[in-house]
Amino acid sequence: MAKAELKTASVLAFERKLDPSDALFSAGKWDDCANGAQWPAVGLREKSVRGTISNRLSAKEQDPAKLDASIQSPNLQTVDVATLPNDADTLRVRFTLRVLGGAGTPSACNNATYQAKLQTTVQQYVSTTGFAPLAARYAANLANGRFLWRNRMGAEHISVHVRQLAQGTAAQTWVFDALNFSLRDFDATSPDLTALSTVIEQGLAGTAHALLEVIAYVRVGDGQEVYPSQELILDKGDKKGQKSKTLYHVGGVAGLHSQKVGNALRTIDTWYPAEDADCDLGPIAVEPYGSVTSQGKAYRQPKDKADFYNLLDNWVLKDKTPTLENQYFVMATLIRGGVFGEKE
Repeated sequence: MAKAELKTASVLAFERKLDPSDALFSAGKWDDCANGAQWPAVGLREKSVRGTISNRLSAKEQDPAKLDASIQSPNLQTVDVATLPNDADTLRVRFTLRVLGGAGTPSACNNATYQAKLQTTVQQYVSTTGFAPLAARYAANLANGRFLWRNRMGAEHISVHVRQLAQGTAAQTWVFDALNFSLRDFDATSPDLTALSTVIEQGLAGTAHALLEVIAYVRVGDGQEVYPSQELILDKGDKKGQKSKTLYHVGGVAGLHSQKVGNALRTIDTWYPAEDADCDLGPIAVEPYGSVTSQGKAYRQPKDKADFYNLLDNWVLKDKTPTLENQYFVMATLIRGGVFGEKE
């Protein structure tokens, strides 16, 4: 009897293994970072502003008389803003991060034969390569403060404190000067970074419980604006006077979405195909198609067989082992999690 051809499961889902909380904001003085836990929260407030015409005009709109007339019509906007108090020069950003084991084990799979082959493939990777290379990059993205996003830009000092929590207390603590770590590569090393990477590696391997508390102190200046996540309002309706920018908060405390924090932590993909040798984009977030929404571009195209699905199918179904760098990418995508089943 002929052996049945192995096919991808139509139901195939993975839970994320890097699980951050929302990152909440508070404010204080740089010289008082030791008492950061008592700092007051950063809240939101509304601001109404009068904008001017600045968008690109069509040819028919460039008539001088019409342009002068349009300038007389105010562009009124109401927006959310978040700022430090006038007597506080430092932003404190805090979140926790759970590192879970079981990468490569589906949370849902309707094909037992496929699941067995997938887990055999993953175990071969773990036994030969392990999670150390990926853990080192995740640790670097904590140390360099990438999760601060726009709040990192222009900061005078950034100190990132990472604590490994056990029984509610700090078992280990590491402190990093974020500005000493590049956002463009992962070449920097230090004993503390290696120790943090080891904890993340053990969490991914499932050999130890890994819960981290991450606190960043960002010195930006008294009263300066800070940047929480912006909410996506799907149903704006036709009402006039609605806010044109709504910022994220938890119980009145400004913060970053957990998804935004997670995106920063998985910005480790430097293995994508480069169309231009002179292109120095740096690492991009691990996504099945290498999607970079800010550029409207996918760097891992199916036509190049560089996307997650082609690499995974060749590895699992056809026993065509990808290059080591693409193995990193496939495993990082499984750590990311998602629904990857094949349509029937």
